[in-house]
Amino acid sequence: MHMLYNSENFAVVRFDVPADASAQAAEAAQAASRGGYEIVDKSARKEIYIQGALAENFRTEVQALIDGSPTEEAFDDFLGRYTSLMQQPLVLH
Repeated sequence: MHMLYNSENFAVVRFDVPADASAQAAEAAQAASRGGYEIVDKSARKEIYIQGALAENFRTEVQALIDGSPTEEAFDDFLGRYTSLMQQPLVLH
C-alpha cells in the first residue's frame, strides 16, 4: 500500500498484490496486475477501488498529467472525473 496523492479533497492509494513465487510465468504476470488504486473523495466521504483495465488507464492518464507538471487544482479536477463512479461510503475504523 502506497499513498500516492493526498490533498484537501482527494486521496489516492496504490495497492500492490505480489505474485505468488510458485506461480508459473503467465500466472505471475496476471497476479502482479491484480493490484489497483483506491480513490477517496474526502468531501463526499465516498471512495472507489479500481483495478484491471480501468486501473491501467488511470495510471496512464496520471503519468501524462504528471509529465505536464500539474497544479494541485488540476490534479483534483482530474480525480473529480471519478466521483460519479464512487458508491462506497467512506468508513473510518
